[in-house]
Amino acid sequence: MAQAIRPRPAVSLFATDGKPHPLQDALVVVTLVLGALAFVTAMFHHLHLISSWAGLIGILTGAYGQYISATTRERFPLIIGIGASAIGFFLGMAHGGLFGGLVG
Repeated sequence: MAQAIRPRPAVSLFATDGKPHPLQDALVVVTLVLGALAFVTAMFHHLHLISSWAGLIGILTGAYGQYISATTRERFPLIIGIGASAIGFFLGMAHGGLFGGLVG
């Protein structure tokens, strides 16, 4: 019995199923952008509102992306984005929190 051999794509980089994943790719981009925003703004004390909210949304977006991801190519940058979001979130919380000075 002969088996059909499927050709592998030349540029795979761990995308082993060969199918497009537009939702997962969008979540990767959003998580990385929010992670970078949270990480950079966490270095400034007066930008704690931006860093804490961007970090929180980045963590939640990345967690959902991890939940529905299908390949390693999607999971690796999601972990990087979640890590940057978490650092920004925690430093933003330490500098004043989500509502720092606006409530209470």
